[in-house]
Amino acid sequence: MDDQQLLRYSRHIMLDEIGIEGQQKLLNAHALIIGAGGLGSPVALYLASAGVGNITLVDDDLIDLTNLQRQVLHTTARVGQPKALSGKQTLAEINPEVNVVALQERADETRLQSLVAEASVVLDCTDNFRTRHAINRACVQARVPLVSGAAIRMDGQVAVFDPRNSENPCYACLFPADQVFEEVQCSTMGVFAPLVGIIGTVQAAEALKLVMGIGESLANRLLMLEAGSMEWTSVRTAKSPDCAVCANTAR
Repeated sequence: MDDQQLLRYSRHIMLDEIGIEGQQKLLNAHALIIGAGGLGSPVALYLASAGVGNITLVDDDLIDLTNLQRQVLHTTARVGQPKALSGKQTLAEINPEVNVVALQERADETRLQSLVAEASVVLDCTDNFRTRHAINRACVQARVPLVSGAAIRMDGQVAVFDPRNSENPCYACLFPADQVFEEVQCSTMGVFAPLVGIIGTVQAAEALKLVMGIGESLANRLLMLEAGSMEWTSVRTAKSPDCAVCANTAR
């Protein structure tokens, strides 16, 4: 790190848990953020400001006026522009040292496999089960930790799925692809604006911890928030012996 970096990240470096070594790990890391909306906004902002050296931001959507109530990565002046490119512009203004690759695309299974294989950590900030399962399969295959978040109405949840330990569950252990879940989206159900900020910030914190190897991650736990009462609930999770994705991944 040069003098400017030592100054920029000094409040991290002062922490015994991080120090220069931990900050250097962030600078060397590559975070893959899938979704540049409500969850992806705080995730991207905090990873960039914290000094994650390489960020790939994937989103195929355009900014709509209705997004601005919660998607703080974007501005009114950018309505109609691609979210991925808008996100890259915002992150460059916050921390020009970070290398941000903006991909305006909806990554399919094959594309996800190649993107995940290059990442240190993956953050799922999407809003549909099909994509979530595709991301999970790619992370299990590449043994890359996944930080998953979800938020709708007044309810949010966040979890870490870390396939580097074969005893840990994956996303499909909790939400099997062959089970029917209600597909709900903000466009039809609404969402409390600060909720995505809270959940996304927790996702960012978990990603930073995973990259630096500090603290205890949310692996094997599902953390849920009911924002109306601001009540958190933590539920222990376990690997499913019948999981179609990770049951046969013993190392």
